[in-house]
Amino acid sequence: MRLGRNQLLVSYIAATATRKFPGEIIDAAKRALVDFLGVAVGAYNDAPMRPVRATVKRWSATGSARIFIGGQTTPALAALANGTMAHAMDFDDTHPGGAGHPSACCWSAALAIAEHHDIDERSAMAAFLTGYEVMCKLGGGYATGVGRSLQRRGLHPTSIVGRMGAAAATSVLMKLNEQQIGYALGVAATTAGGLVGSFGTHGKPFHAGKAAMDGILAAQLAADGFVAATHLYELGELDKTPRKKAAHQATLLDVFIQDHDVEPLPLDFDQSWEILTNAFKPYASCRATQASTQAARTLAGKIAGRTIKRVHAKVHPNALITAGKLAPRTPLEGKFSVPFCIALALRGHAVVATDFTDAKMHDAAVMDIVPVVELEAVQGQPPHSAHLDVYLTDGEHLHADTDIVIGHPDNPMSWDDLRVKFEGLAVPVIGADKAKTLFDTARSFEQPGSLPKISALLAGAR
Repeated sequence: MRLGRNQLLVSYIAATATRKFPGEIIDAAKRALVDFLGVAVGAYNDAPMRPVRATVKRWSATGSARIFIGGQTTPALAALANGTMAHAMDFDDTHPGGAGHPSACCWSAALAIAEHHDIDERSAMAAFLTGYEVMCKLGGGYATGVGRSLQRRGLHPTSIVGRMGAAAATSVLMKLNEQQIGYALGVAATTAGGLVGSFGTHGKPFHAGKAAMDGILAAQLAADGFVAATHLYELGELDKTPRKKAAHQATLLDVFIQDHDVEPLPLDFDQSWEILTNAFKPYASCRATQASTQAARTLAGKIAGRTIKRVHAKVHPNALITAGKLAPRTPLEGKFSVPFCIALALRGHAVVATDFTDAKMHDAAVMDIVPVVELEAVQGQPPHSAHLDVYLTDGEHLHADTDIVIGHPDNPMSWDDLRVKFEGLAVPVIGADKAKTLFDTARSFEQPGSLPKISALLAGAR
């Protein structure tokens, strides 16, 4: 008998304790953890974190889950703070298939629950991997898949399928039975939401933190007997059933993609590992800016202060949806502006976290380029590529291509690359010695005692 999608999800989550994880999968999970911790620590002082920390503190909730560079609280609130922190700079990992930013949701939930309940590191890693796979199978599929289809309709995949990933990770660590897991997934689905219109504000990083928080809440409610719908992950009208279903039978995709123009991935968990496609960012901005930024950086030395007349960038169509702010007004909006990121790169900036400042927004050398950048969305162009033509006032024409952006699984960042990125983020916040120990501990996370050690290292600022 063919299992429905809901039951496929439930069975996969329930079987986590018996699953064998190959060495390359463990290594991929640790790469994600290192990057997650680095971008979170580096964002400690970022603007979205001040109101989030203030609100969490006001709740006065007790628990043993660490808020990074802070105290301890209940797991849901720690996940809210840490997930928001990890996505605050938009420097965290991405799923090329379209599910969004998995580690901010799944590692936030897994670490918070594991620490609060004193669960071992290998179990925490297994829970993260299950959450990651659930989130990315549900949101993957590239251009025709669920995540990209959600984006085109103004919905943020991280905020939607991130809840399912966090709920899956939490369900594993809380050892829910199959019925409870089904209810937890139902709660995650009915709380899902998040608008692309929030990009460029504190709302975008909040999407990741709230997804992590709601995933924990979903599993905790299910553990306490909460009953939720258990049909929400079926294909609904997408299964081409001739009889139209009543509203109470509508599924997640029926509601969010009402024209049904989407091709969901099959939930073939035994056929492939989504985490092997994980992508890390070399630049502290939206994924859709990365390829054009890389191309621009290759031209910076040839321009060296010369006046730019016009820039023409061929980009993937999604770049205009998620990073199409043509006249950014704030550093946060700049992260979602292909023209601004190109301008930074052409002027020789590394396009890291310290480049998105008010000073750069008022730097004429950068800002004078922004309005002369023309974006051409090219159907069929890979999202990890970009093609740039720069025309100077002295008549010279420069060209650069990015075929596969650094950090993409087909052009991966090495462990040394990840260390350099990590140190650049963590050292200014916790100091060189703590940063080195934190990196090394996360890289060997399967070793007993690693999680308490990480928690102690993140108990406060330098």
